[in-house]
Amino acid sequence: MKDLKILNFGSLNIDKVYSVPHFVSAGETLSSTNFEEFPGGKGLNQSIALAKAGAQVYHGGNIGKDGLFLKEVLAEANVNVDWIEENGNTTGHAIIQVSSSGENCILLFGGANKEITIDQINHVLANFSQDDLLLLQNEINDLEYIVETAHKKGLKIVLNPSPIDETITNLDFSKIDYLILNEIEAKAITNEQTNDKIFQTLLSLNKQLKIVLTLGKAGVIYKDSVEEHRQASYKVDAVDTTAAGDTFLGYFLTQISQQADIKKTLQIATKAAAIAVTRKGAASSIPSLQEVMETN
Repeated sequence: MKDLKILNFGSLNIDKVYSVPHFVSAGETLSSTNFEEFPGGKGLNQSIALAKAGAQVYHGGNIGKDGLFLKEVLAEANVNVDWIEENGNTTGHAIIQVSSSGENCILLFGGANKEITIDQINHVLANFSQDDLLLLQNEINDLEYIVETAHKKGLKIVLNPSPIDETITNLDFSKIDYLILNEIEAKAITNEQTNDKIFQTLLSLNKQLKIVLTLGKAGVIYKDSVEEHRQASYKVDAVDTTAAGDTFLGYFLTQISQQADIKKTLQIATKAAAIAVTRKGAASSIPSLQEVMETN
């Protein structure tokens, strides 16, 4: 079988990072000691993880003219950027304060990520066919319409319900094929507290659903209506966990698109995430496939 195409219809952000002695409080004017700008957004990070893992990945999304460098970053990582529009007013961005003690607080602005049109959605999805994989997060608009339209076309839909809000709980889960989520998201969707009840509730929404529940240091559980697999996490000295989930997802989905079995897929994806947390940064911390394969 041929490798499947993966379309990641997702967010593209500029992370604007300000180093500050402490977080700004009400009425205060504060000088920052440093300013840096990075490519960001869950969509962008996951596309880079997919590409580094060896997937044939296409990114669909929207930026403003101030975000053209995000397209360049993706293209350099071997992501196809043909379906990224440049007609947003302002590129989505995050204003991040990093205090001297290492804590951060983040102000998000959706910008162009929230200006995707129905015409754009139809135009992008027209280029993909039955059984291709569609990856979605919750940082763009019209998720419900994208799911509906992609399902009619026979695409396999992979949902990473982050950040979690009512947009996610309003989706028709019978149209989702893979759900990759953490404990907080799982509890919010199901209103259940234990893993057994969470899986039971999700599979009652869709018997064909394949669920990947990430548990941080406790590893990951895969479950569908037929089988269940657990993968322990690799013990490493974590420096920065920012892109761990995005790295795991990229590697997991790439292995799935290449018809790998679930046990091997979980092992490789968990190892990739473990390498990522030993490095600072988001997209820059994601390891290459060669690195993952050469690591014991």
